[in-house]
Amino acid sequence: MKNKPAKKAAEFIVLFLQREASGGILLMLAATLAVIFANAPATHKLYEEIFHLHCLAWIPGIKAIGLDLSCHEVINDAFMAVFFFLVGLELKREILEGELSDPRNIMLPVVGAIGGMLLPAIIYVLLNIGDAQAMRGWAVPTATDIAFALGVLTLLGSRIPNSLKIFLTSLAIFDDLGAVLIIAFFYTSKIAFLPLAAVLGCVMILSAMNKVNVVKKTPYILVGIVMWYATLQSGVHATIAGVLLAMFIPLFKDNPDVSPLKKLERTLHPWIVYAILPLFAFANSGINLHGIGLEQLLHPVPAGIALGLFLGKQLGVFGLSFLAVKFKIAQLPSGINFKNLYGVSILCGIGFTMSLFVGGLAFHKDGMHVAFDERLGIILGSLISGVVGYLVLRLTIKQPAAEKA
Repeated sequence: MKNKPAKKAAEFIVLFLQREASGGILLMLAATLAVIFANAPATHKLYEEIFHLHCLAWIPGIKAIGLDLSCHEVINDAFMAVFFFLVGLELKREILEGELSDPRNIMLPVVGAIGGMLLPAIIYVLLNIGDAQAMRGWAVPTATDIAFALGVLTLLGSRIPNSLKIFLTSLAIFDDLGAVLIIAFFYTSKIAFLPLAAVLGCVMILSAMNKVNVVKKTPYILVGIVMWYATLQSGVHATIAGVLLAMFIPLFKDNPDVSPLKKLERTLHPWIVYAILPLFAFANSGINLHGIGLEQLLHPVPAGIALGLFLGKQLGVFGLSFLAVKFKIAQLPSGINFKNLYGVSILCGIGFTMSLFVGGLAFHKDGMHVAFDERLGIILGSLISGVVGYLVLRLTIKQPAAEKA
């Protein structure tokens, strides 16, 4: 009898982790805890100081090779490189054998992703044009957090058509690819060409490994670590190395049981969803609410981000998708209509993780001091998009008879 509560708790945890919505829920909890820790009198100093600790300093020679990173940098530059590695693996698999391998399924999410990046950026720029420092954040509202968005979608249960989930996932993959390109081209500091040459050398080695059919994962990971270090030293954001490495991991379509790509994907997925992303959310969401009022909320930067996420995303994703279908450039997935498409377009305004990441690159590099907190806009825009998107989908998608019973 004594072990009964422990057994029930263990069963609850297992069931929770099996739910598709669990990743989004954990992100929400991590962000909430971050805000509590950042504002509670007993913990706010600890929260600020712990992520500035140089947690690799105890390793001999770490300073000499330029890896004396703070805890915050380890999370954002190293752990998030693993997240982008998983994004790259998923993108490669989807293109080679998944939903994106069929050209008919590609066009609508591609068009939606383009609209979902353009309109938020335009709204932000219109509100911040003329302020050079604020203009660095134009890309913050262009991102979609797939874990959060899918988490909200799955809260609606079996009423959600599978084709709608596939559309959202495919759009988010192209959205992530767009974010990778934006980071590479617009948020790269001064380039150091010698480390960049080392990155190119690693790419050539990985390509050669593909040609001679190297199937073991370890050599790829070792070259990937060297490439990550060289990318970090080059001035290009280190997370790009994760996507580059993923492109060379063998898939083996004809023999999926021995696929290195699929094995890595299965291994990494729970670590990313249940550890790395919640840790990132906790490290980056701690807004100090002391003294924040209407003036701070209406500042053009957080206001532009919030409006970009909520209005820009839905107008961009739905507007361009609607036009693409009407002009027969793309087709609606089976089982969904324009009302459903509009609801999921609103959910695309949940930027959260990726928006926080881009916001950190835009405003918190090189000791930049800013008179605003872009995270206010990210959290507000994401929250409104999640709630409104959920309500629209709940009203527009019919409840199955089995669920009614």
